[in-house]
Amino acid sequence: MTIKEFKINLLPLKNRMFRLSFGLLNNRDDAEDAVQEVMVKIWNMQKKLDDIKNTEAFAMTVTRNYCLDKLKSKKNRFLSLNEDIAKQTETTPYESLETSEMVSTVKKVITQLPEKQRTIVNLRDIQGYNFEEIMEITGWEMNYLRVNLSHGRKRIKETIIKMQQYENARY
Repeated sequence: MTIKEFKINLLPLKNRMFRLSFGLLNNRDDAEDAVQEVMVKIWNMQKKLDDIKNTEAFAMTVTRNYCLDKLKSKKNRFLSLNEDIAKQTETTPYESLETSEMVSTVKKVITQLPEKQRTIVNLRDIQGYNFEEIMEITGWEMNYLRVNLSHGRKRIKETIIKMQQYENARY
């Protein structure tokens, strides 16, 4: 792979790689470092890249694995939602506060998911990947992805409902 091919094929992926890294590491600086390290790692593998059919899936897989290795070494597991979503639909201060609190609650719940469910929820619901792309990134089978995504979403929903019922019972 030449420098020109690298710029054309891989540099446009840096934002998606950053979002995945940030979603897993929950730290902007660490996510930026991860993307940089992965880009260097991929550049050093440039001779092998010609054999790879889907460079985006490969780049995302390397990014994911790098972040998981980093998390394991730190024993620190966090996930974050993009708060800009909450800010897009604001109409009143009350609704803004309510939305902000819900985003915060969902973030907390997602951080409590098992690693694989958290990864799948992040890739599917936050990053917007389809199942085929997630299969290529993770190497997991379709049924495994669907079951874990369903379990993750169900756990998020149940936890939020319990928290809301507890809040309502207090008043």
